[in-house]
This record gives sequence, C-alpha cells and structure tokens, in this order.
Amino acid sequence: MREPLVTAWGAGRIAAEVTARRVSAVEVTEAFLRRIAAAEPHLHAFLLVDADAARAAAAEIDRRLDRRLDAGAAVGDGVGPLAGVPVAVKDNLAVAGRPLTCASRILRGYVSPFDATAVARLRAAGAVIVGKTNLDEMAMGSSTETSCFAATRNPWHPDRVPGGSSGGSAAAVAAACVPLALGSDSGGSVRQPAALCGVVGLRPTWGRVSRHGLVAFASSLDQVGPLAGSVLDAALALAAVAGADRRDATSAARPVADYAAAARRGAGKLTGRRIGVLRQAEDELADAAARRVWRAGLDRLSSLGCDLVEVSVPALAAAVAAYQLLANAEASANLARFDGVRYGRRAAASPAAGGGSLDDLYRDSRSQGFGREVKRRILLGTFALSAGYREADDADAFYARARALAARLRRELAAVLDEVSWIVTPTAPGGAFRLGERLDDPLAMYLSDVFTVPASLAGLPALAVPAGFDDDGLPLSLQILGRPFDEAGVLALGHGFETARGAFPRPPVDFSPPPPEPLRAPSDSGGTG
Repeated sequence: MREPLVTAWGAGRIAAEVTARRVSAVEVTEAFLRRIAAAEPHLHAFLLVDADAARAAAAEIDRRLDRRLDAGAAVGDGVGPLAGVPVAVKDNLAVAGRPLTCASRILRGYVSPFDATAVARLRAAGAVIVGKTNLDEMAMGSSTETSCFAATRNPWHPDRVPGGSSGGSAAAVAAACVPLALGSDSGGSVRQPAALCGVVGLRPTWGRVSRHGLVAFASSLDQVGPLAGSVLDAALALAAVAGADRRDATSAARPVADYAAAARRGAGKLTGRRIGVLRQAEDELADAAARRVWRAGLDRLSSLGCDLVEVSVPALAAAVAAYQLLANAEASANLARFDGVRYGRRAAASPAAGGGSLDDLYRDSRSQGFGREVKRRILLGTFALSAGYREADDADAFYARARALAARLRRELAAVLDEVSWIVTPTAPGGAFRLGERLDDPLAMYLSDVFTVPASLAGLPALAVPAGFDDDGLPLSLQILGRPFDEAGVLALGHGFETARGAFPRPPVDFSPPPPEPLRAPSDSGGTG
C-alpha cells in the first residue's frame, strides 16, 4: 500500500517523512527504483540507472539518522533538507565514477573522476542520486531526439516529444520516476521541457548556481536548474545547489535564501503587485487552445490581487536570431576541445593511424563522434565567428552585433522590471509536438524557444509553471521572469499561481502494457538549442 503513496510524494514530503523516521530512505529509494524499472522501457528517460549506488546512499542516510537519534539529537537534525529524496541528474553534469556522455558518441566510455558542484551539494543536502537522464546531444535540441542513444518519449503521450534538451529529466519527474531532477538551461532547456511535460522548471539567474562540472555548450548562457513536481520542491532544490563556488569564477557571491519559506511568505503578499504582460505574447501562440489557457492564467493572476500591466519589449523580435548566433558561436569554441586527442573518443579507423595527418585524425574523430545537429551548430558558429571579420570594420562582425542586441534586450527588460515586479509570458507556443515532426525543419524547432530565450540572453531568473491543457490533453505552461537574483520573488508568484490553480494532475500513464519500440535517434538527426 505504501509504494504508490511514496512515489506520489513531493521532495519536501519525502524529506519530512524520512527525517521523522516514518519511512526509511531505503524504502523510498526502492519504491522509486521500481517505478523507474516499470516506466523506463516506455520512456527512455534515463541513460544510467545507478541502483546499487542509490541503495547504498539511502542506507547511509538511514544509518546517520539512527546514530543521531541514539545520541539524543532532535529528529532530522543534521541530515540535510533533502534527506532521502531521489534525484536524477542530466547527463551533461559530472557524477564521480559514472559515465558522462552528453548523449554523444564522442564521449561514449568517458567516466567522470569528480562530482559537479551542484551534484556535490545535492549529496550534502541528503539527496540520493538514482541515475543520469537523457538529453539532446551536447544539450543542443528542443525535443530530446538528437541523443545518440534513443529519443525520450513524453509521459503524456508516447508519440510526442518531452521537449529538450533536458527532456529526460522532465519526463522522469512527470512520470513520478523521481520527485526532483537537475537539468541545464541555455535557451530554455529546463523551462521548455518542463512546460511540455507538465512540471515546474526553474532557470536561476546566471551565476546563481555553479557551472563547475557542467559540460559547456554556450558559457555565457548555460545555467543549472531544477525540475520538480511543485514550485516549493523547486525552491528546496535551488536552496541546496545555489551559492558561490571557488571552482567557478562566474558564480555569484550572493547570499542563498530559504527559498521555500520565502515563496510561502511572498505568495501571501501579492495584492497590489504589478505584473507586466508581454504585448507580443498572444501573437506567438500556436492555436486557440493555447490562447485560451494563456488568458485563463492571466485571470488567475488577477484573482490573486495582482495588477496586470501591458508591456512591450521591442528587441524580443530578434531574440531567437541573436540567441542562435551567440549560442552557436560559443558552442563552436567550446566543442573545439573534442578532437580525439585532448578530449573525446578517437576515430576507430583513421588515416592518421597509417601515417595520415593530424587534420585527418581531427576530421574523422569529430565526424564519427558528433551527430548532425551538433555539426550544424559548429559550422554555423565557426562561420559567424569568422565571416564578419572579412570586412575592415569589425563592428559588422556577427557575434559583436548579436552581443549588442542582447545588451539592448537586457536594458529593455531591466527598464520594464523597474516598473513592474515580474513579467509573464507563455513558456512555449503550444503543447508537445509529435516525434520526428520538426527534425527536418530546424527553424520550426528553434522557434520552440521563442518565449524562453529572452531570460537567457538577459541572465534573468525564470520559472515555468503548469497552467492548463490544450485540446489534445497536453500540458501548457506559464512563464514568470523576475529581476536578477530575485528567485525568491519569482518562486513566490509561482507558488501563488500554483495554489490558485489547484493540484496539477500526473500523466494518465499505464506502464503495464508492452512498451512501444525504442525510437532510435538517426545518425543524422537534427534539433535545436
């Protein structure tokens, strides 16, 4: 009787039950491992299920609790705010002694010798790492179809994508395989899959969470963020992983709040707060159902006592184009290290082995190691970094122009946020699209991120919260953008919205029938960022 209850609990409930010794961490871990075993043949959300290590970590938490109780400590004292909570980690974050593949052939066989800072902090908070989740190759995609291993399916419908690039993490949380997961967000790769899978996804302010141990895609945009079943669970996860890190010079030396407590307090103080409603938002929505849910979400915010103010950010029109140029340029530079010599798997059969040139080795290793979408981004990024400098006037350089547009967008958003507390938009233009539908149409795939890239370019915190359903019964989501380092405020509004909305259902999945055939990612598959 207990197992279905345990897998329905959120992270906060699990930690409270474990620390009070009403349930053991081992019992919780076993329940979720059984859930993963039942769901995984249907979803392909995980690249690694680390069952033995998870059991050992859970047993150690139980021993620590028992020792402290025997010594007369208060119940739950000193075990961490996530004691016994199973967590999945996107496979572009390092976990010591475990494979780190980024869902790419070029890293197949690589084992990380250390934990990413975010992973180490989860462990310190008492979390149990149960496995590593699937993603678009090198985090480049919006559908989790460009993985070299297999495409992940959406728990709401097996023929739909879960979003990307953190689609494995989003699907795992939506299917109750874990209550919490970590993803990474460059242009929306936490928020967009959260929206398509009907869960909460948080992109913190750039620099709020250390990027040490995160394989770089676009360094000025990448940020680690949590996916969860509720806003308060996302707040617990953020409090565990946030903070300055001497291993990451870009991490911010800002105090870390008790975000869950702040969200509870703030949700009760929303009356009279001003919310900016993006004027251009409705024009970008896919259909009447998406517009209906968007308007209902605004009505719900009004019911909280908030004042809705229409705002306009003109630079948003070019945000996707600027993001794609900047992200691809930085990806070209970051992925240059994967050449089969310094990093990455060396080509099995290369002319270099028989006396060929070093260039032959580089070409063969990268050609065999990278999929089509990664190659596309490297080529576009390399072109963007070089073509603009053919003219005498370096001001025409593509990268510099995109940087200038990002700076303009940041100024325009800051000016709006001086007048309002938050900006709200949809998270994605519509519900989850069909597997394979956009693989041959990169532009349509890139436009999946039309609402998420502005916060990324401006380095702002942004939260995706489930808002309703489209006509196919697929989730739709509201996005909340806040001022830099005001995660507490963003989470407060999200918690207030979530409370007014009521409990959001889980996918009506039945993992007992035979699973669908695995959808293998084709070697030349495409995707977005």
